[in-house]
Amino acid sequence: MPLIDINNPEIIKFLIENYQKNAKLRMRWNTINADKLQKAATLQREEKGYQYTDVLKASITSGLSALSKDYKSDARNRRLKAINDGTHIPAVADMRKGHSIVELGLGNTKDDPRLGRPDTDLSIDPIMRPIDPKEKKILHKGRPDFGRVEYLKKRVRTIPEDRYYFAETSNWIYGWRLKDSYLGKKAHGPEHGRVWHLAREKSRTGPSPDPIHYNSAQRLSNCTV
Repeated sequence: MPLIDINNPEIIKFLIENYQKNAKLRMRWNTINADKLQKAATLQREEKGYQYTDVLKASITSGLSALSKDYKSDARNRRLKAINDGTHIPAVADMRKGHSIVELGLGNTKDDPRLGRPDTDLSIDPIMRPIDPKEKKILHKGRPDFGRVEYLKKRVRTIPEDRYYFAETSNWIYGWRLKDSYLGKKAHGPEHGRVWHLAREKSRTGPSPDPIHYNSAQRLSNCTV
């Protein structure tokens, strides 16, 4: 169905007449039913002045009867004892041991009293090792020979494994606790020992000359190229 041309004067006249006719019909209906409209818009019942808290109180009160019935019916279950599946329930004291810093040999309670905790203590293990009291005194003395900057300079000279119990960054993994490895325990033998020379030869990198006991190449015959 094609749309009406609203620019056509005849169409415009037709629309205006229909709008006016519709408005007159609405006005006539409102005039005839004015009494009914006034009666519907007026509050006929007595106003009780309820507040929001009154509505909440009424909703709670209506559910109290059901709550009291449930309380009476559950009285028998409350007197029963809980049934345990086992005679012993594992607790903190039954946790697997052998993984503490002291038991791993990474520290002792004399140097760090924080490690001497009971088995029931679930606090986190300390991250840093105890700081030398001599280094701590640097912080409390005046500058320029002492102070925070000098303390950090002194502290950075200590290797990370002497400051921390575990490698806290991925960069510390390389060379971490190298003293516990084969090279740290056995390679430091006598200066002219077999193991020490072997470690020194293996640690050499890049091109290197032949050992002294290697003989130079010899010509086997005149035909050798």
